[in-house]
Amino acid sequence: MQTFFVEIKCKLGKTYPVASALADREIASEIYSTAGNYDILAKFHIEDDVDIGHFVAENVQSLPDIADTRTVITFKAF
Repeated sequence: MQTFFVEIKCKLGKTYPVASALADREIASEIYSTAGNYDILAKFHIEDDVDIGHFVAENVQSLPDIADTRTVITFKAF
């Protein structure tokens, strides 16, 4: 299992609609609103044979009203 996070920058005024659309897809284990350079932080778990870049492009970046994303790949939880 691979675990990674995606920071999502939304178009102005679109944070809640983007978060709701992401939640509706039921692909993120956790979704948080954040302050700073990005508006949303989402945590994902996918199978080892799934390509993270392809997953993000197809399932996250395809949502309307997303301006930018930053993927953080993790190695080990303590």
